[in-house]
Amino acid sequence: MLNLERLRTLDALARHGSVSGAAEGLHITTSAVSQQMSKLEREVGQRLLAKNGRGVRLTDAGRLLAEHAARILSQVELAQSDLEAQRGQVVGELRLSAFPTAARGLFPLALSALRERHPALRLRSCELEPERGIAGVVRGDLDLAVVLDWYNKPMALPDGLVKAPIMDDPADVAMPAGHRLAGRDEVDLAEFADDEWITWGEGEFCHEWLMFTLRSKGIEPIVGHRAAETHTQLGLVASGLGVCIAPVLGRHPVPDGVVTVPVRQRVRRHVYVVWRADADRRPSIRAAVKALQAAGESLG
Repeated sequence: MLNLERLRTLDALARHGSVSGAAEGLHITTSAVSQQMSKLEREVGQRLLAKNGRGVRLTDAGRLLAEHAARILSQVELAQSDLEAQRGQVVGELRLSAFPTAARGLFPLALSALRERHPALRLRSCELEPERGIAGVVRGDLDLAVVLDWYNKPMALPDGLVKAPIMDDPADVAMPAGHRLAGRDEVDLAEFADDEWITWGEGEFCHEWLMFTLRSKGIEPIVGHRAAETHTQLGLVASGLGVCIAPVLGRHPVPDGVVTVPVRQRVRRHVYVVWRADADRRPSIRAAVKALQAAGESLG
């Protein structure tokens, strides 16, 4: 009889690609991962792992069993969802992530309301950029992730995920108070062709969106500074070091010396929540989505 927790460990190894990654995803030690795998190898009577330099890789038998493990765990998720749905109670633990401005702007409202309505539900939240949040939901490390895409650059979702809209988040251009365009009612992005931009990290979805959008207007962006957090970007703007895109969600308070001006072309982000389709019937998932949408509506 195969042990479910050991199959879960094998599945985590297959998804994360390393013992340390599996341990982090499962919130256990690396030695616990190794012990679980040794016991599973004894159960099946075959080697499931082989040395690969300083790490390990799955053997053919390991990959075969990992494929079965993924299907078994999905069925277990479905069974748990059906049982929760039949019971109709919002209980258990719910693990959520959100990109930083949503964690600041949405989570305080949504999670406090969720806890008040459903005190038997344990909430665990963290800040993650959209790509990492989606990956966490796919791996099963998270139950829900609040993510985003932009009006002109949608984000592709992996198969097996469900999404629901939370809100549209308008974005302005933030500039120093002494900037030549600071007194305008609205601006065009093309007017910032000679300005230095303060943007997100290289490779991040929002950075790639900004580069794509400016280049589509014939502008080769001048990137002066990078910062992951909106408030850090605004602090750099306040010091006169450039301009940045400043979405409304989670940006307040705006520092002294910074002016935000709407963009004529209505720049906005679509904020939504994603979860696994096989968990769709869980009352806790439905309650969390409802709370997030209510928070988005109150902010919108």
